[in-house]
Amino acid sequence: MTIDGYGLGWRRSANVLSCTSAAALALAAVALSPGRASAESLRSALARAYYGNPDLNQSRANVRVRDEDAPKAKSGLRPKASITAQAGAQYAAIKIPFGGSSSQQAGAAAGASGDFQDTYVGYPRGATLNMSQTLFDGFRTENSVRQAESGVFAARSTMRLTEQATLQNGATAYMNVLRDTAVVSLRKNNISVLEEQLKQSRDRFQVGEVTRTDVSQAEASVALARSEFYAAQAQLKNSMANYRQIIGAEPKHLEPGRSLEPLLPKSLEQAIAIALVEHPGVTAAFHQVDAAALAVKVAEGALAPNLSVNGQVSNQYDSFLGLPGSKQFTASATAQLNVPLYQGGVEYASVRQAKEQLGQARLNADVQRESVRASVVSSYGLLDTAKASIISGQAAVKAAETALAGVREEAKVGQRTTLDVLNAQQSLLNARVNLVTSQRDRVVASYAALGSIGRLSAQELDLAVALYDPSVHLNQVHDLWFGLDTPDGR
Repeated sequence: MTIDGYGLGWRRSANVLSCTSAAALALAAVALSPGRASAESLRSALARAYYGNPDLNQSRANVRVRDEDAPKAKSGLRPKASITAQAGAQYAAIKIPFGGSSSQQAGAAAGASGDFQDTYVGYPRGATLNMSQTLFDGFRTENSVRQAESGVFAARSTMRLTEQATLQNGATAYMNVLRDTAVVSLRKNNISVLEEQLKQSRDRFQVGEVTRTDVSQAEASVALARSEFYAAQAQLKNSMANYRQIIGAEPKHLEPGRSLEPLLPKSLEQAIAIALVEHPGVTAAFHQVDAAALAVKVAEGALAPNLSVNGQVSNQYDSFLGLPGSKQFTASATAQLNVPLYQGGVEYASVRQAKEQLGQARLNADVQRESVRASVVSSYGLLDTAKASIISGQAAVKAAETALAGVREEAKVGQRTTLDVLNAQQSLLNARVNLVTSQRDRVVASYAALGSIGRLSAQELDLAVALYDPSVHLNQVHDLWFGLDTPDGR
């Protein structure tokens, strides 16, 4: 995208930069005239960001990570089985005395031993199947599953916050490019006007109508205009880079952006009431409170009895003193009841700690509610300011145009100096830049206001995208007992 490629709706007469219409001052006129068939709208740009923004995709991945906490928690009441196998070699030397009889004692006295002696090498080997099933664990598993699900819901709300931030930042970047493009064109055209003014001042100086001071003032204005033009170009490049970072593509053929005021509640009170219920920051805080309350129950479950059944099947060869040919088969089933009496106090400390964390989560929910309330009031105030600035800016532009025309006519008959003309021209330029900025601020403020109440989403904006549904992944993994691959095949 080149700076010269944008049609801005301005035309320049011999001496005065004039507006083709009142609407041309608005950002709605800051669009590329060529290639309109392939123009990018604000909604299509936000659709790009919704699909490809790395921050948003990372937040979605975090939700999928949290989804796996649910099946992990469910494992507490699922059966567990393992097989243990062993094999090796064993050397043995045994001696079994035949003690007690007189004949044996006599034989021993004569040097003949009656003991049984043997050496052998065995290969003990075998396998054991162990199985266990917890029947009751003080409701720790049930509460852990509910805690994990609350964590998943909190992660989804955090993802919604990221979605809102992505869409709002995308709209801001889009409008910044339009604003800065308009400012660059205004300042470029201003240079042309001031150069024409400088040429006229030099011609009049040649015939003695003005002094060298007038020419120097015109030259200084041209130099300052060029400096401001270069600064505007740098600002446009920065805005384009930010656009590329958020949207994921270079800005080309941007259409005018529109305000979201039709989607906003009609009053500030309605907006606050909606925000305190629907804003993702508030819902995330409430889900965190639920998770903290369940954490207290999980900690209290450590003080409850634990009942389980265990089974074992074992088959061993050469296991009796390593004796070759020996065989041993065992099978057992047992029930085990564990009643904790005192474990050093760690359980009690964990319960107290969980209760303090619950109190902290509740306080955080209050903080979030107040923060959201302040954000709604602030965003609505900025939107009202931007709308008022547009009305004032339009009046300022109209007055500045009239003033410049009058000063030029008066300068022709010697009633005004060159400096007066240059000041009037600068005032008109500043008024037009301020109006363009106010147009941008109105659109950006409308997105911020919709985000402050928690309704800035792809669905609410009716973007042409397939909406991301985080419940699909949770349903796929919630009751899985086996499997190493993720649902998408990784």
